[in-house]
Amino acid sequence: MSLYREQLPQLGDRLFLTDGGLETTLVFHQGRDLPCFAAFTLLDTADGVDLLRDYYLRYLDIARARGLGFILESPTWRANSDWGAQLGYDAAALDAVNRRAVALLAELRTRHESPVAPLVISGNLGPRRDGYRADIRMRAETARDYHRAQIESFAATEADMVSVLTLNYAEEAIGIVQAARDCAMPIAVSFTVETDGRLPSGEPLGEAIERTDAATDRHAAYFMLNCAHPDHFAHLLHTDAGWRARLRGLRANASRLSHAELDACTELDAGDPIELGVQYRGLRRQLPWLNVLGGCCGTDHRHVEAICSACA
Repeated sequence: MSLYREQLPQLGDRLFLTDGGLETTLVFHQGRDLPCFAAFTLLDTADGVDLLRDYYLRYLDIARARGLGFILESPTWRANSDWGAQLGYDAAALDAVNRRAVALLAELRTRHESPVAPLVISGNLGPRRDGYRADIRMRAETARDYHRAQIESFAATEADMVSVLTLNYAEEAIGIVQAARDCAMPIAVSFTVETDGRLPSGEPLGEAIERTDAATDRHAAYFMLNCAHPDHFAHLLHTDAGWRARLRGLRANASRLSHAELDACTELDAGDPIELGVQYRGLRRQLPWLNVLGGCCGTDHRHVEAICSACA
């Protein structure tokens, strides 16, 4: 049973952490081969489950040491039907693996939550296709139908909310939020931007947030940014526009490389964790309500610890 679905605790004033770049950590630090960059396949083996459990525990230790809340994101960014089909998962298998992902996080919450450190379980979705390219797009209605199956799987579990990371055009965001509303699930929506601060579709970030809110009666609990370096978007926040108040979460890259450069990398660019923490602190001065903090590609527990030290 969900503990926080009716009232997400991160909508208050306190700081919440989340994890870093799960897939890049598994590939570059753990030496795991992840076909299609899909971490959810690890849930099929006891060894894989143990690896995921240890991954989350490292971050939970950071949050617990500071008395901070933590958002447990399920390792299911690729667990939708297009990517699943490439990996041999039919609809029933995807439903089962999405539910198992949440069951692992529920186990961690039962063992490690405390009154001063709430743990929120989030069922994580990703884009239907490549998060770095917006050359093939869906209408909002199509996206609503496409992503509903995964959201329905999460709605039947202890997940408190769903989140979607690395979206690159507004129509897919609109459809996903509509599907979450259909399933009575709170949702956080995270867009990614290129080095010029625009979505890969060319759309300005603020416009994408405003369009998503207008088409969904503001059902999204909040918006986030992920998979971009602060240098790529910090200039966007020097505005009084209303959409800025909808940003509550940040999962930045420590690398300044573009999406195209990251795609071509054969070695990990982990950037500078201390510098990234300082940049997060500066962004929180601009947006004091920015209170869900983690990392994305190339980041790991060192980056989240530095962010925590700079901002907590």
